[in-house]
Amino acid sequence: MIKSMTAFARKDVQDGQGTLTCEIRTVNHRYLEPSFRLPEALRELENPFREELRKQLKRGKVDVSIRLQSAEAGVPGFEINEDIANAVNEAANHVNRILDNPAHINALDVLRWPGVLSVPEQDFSSVRESALTLFRETVAELAIVREREGERLRPLFDSRLTQMKTLVATVREDMPRLLKAQEEHLRERFKKARVELDPERVAQEMVMLAQKSDVAEELDRLDAHISEVIDTLERDEAIGRRLDFLMQELNREANTLSSKSIDAGVTRAAVDLKVLIEQMREQVQNIE
Repeated sequence: MIKSMTAFARKDVQDGQGTLTCEIRTVNHRYLEPSFRLPEALRELENPFREELRKQLKRGKVDVSIRLQSAEAGVPGFEINEDIANAVNEAANHVNRILDNPAHINALDVLRWPGVLSVPEQDFSSVRESALTLFRETVAELAIVREREGERLRPLFDSRLTQMKTLVATVREDMPRLLKAQEEHLRERFKKARVELDPERVAQEMVMLAQKSDVAEELDRLDAHISEVIDTLERDEAIGRRLDFLMQELNREANTLSSKSIDAGVTRAAVDLKVLIEQMREQVQNIE
């Protein structure tokens, strides 16, 4: 099954403390490389998030963003420790009575004193539970999108593979005719050179020509690799790296076919094969 590494998923959920939004964006990468932008209240969830990603994804650069919009609008509440504030005020007044030129202490001076002003800690346990559930749902949605985007590539692969099979079959069918034409060309060269046709010499030349131009193994390997690509596309696993390897093998056989060519038609077929392989290779780079 083809899974694209380029995808995007977004989900929201309402929690008692506000609205959670999770966005996950992925692009192609050789390995799985996640990065997270989380509010401080959810920072401790990064490792569980990584584990969940590893269960669902095998490759890709993954950007995860989670935002928490608090349900409480306006200025957050503060707590004032009146005991400390009174103690600071009394101490300041005591010092002022000693000084010749005392300075009046104001409210901001008291509030700045350590321990006078504090922000009550919030319990984010329910938010964390909601964030974990939301993240799992978003990753599941992302996996569906990756499969959907990957399947859109299937017609491209099917078309190229069909064309390649046709090219290989055409070259295979033409080889006897091409060898026969080369034999006739060789005989014509001997005739024009007015060299007496020694049957043994002609046979030797034809053997050498046949060995040099024998592409049966290359055609067999091309057929085998094409079949392997078709089988790989049906696998329900990460197939990108295997496909990339098969593209290299296909290209190697196409290059060898070109180097052994004894006819312009075979050369054109080899070039067409390499074009089709390159078109598939470009798409393989984005497959998980």
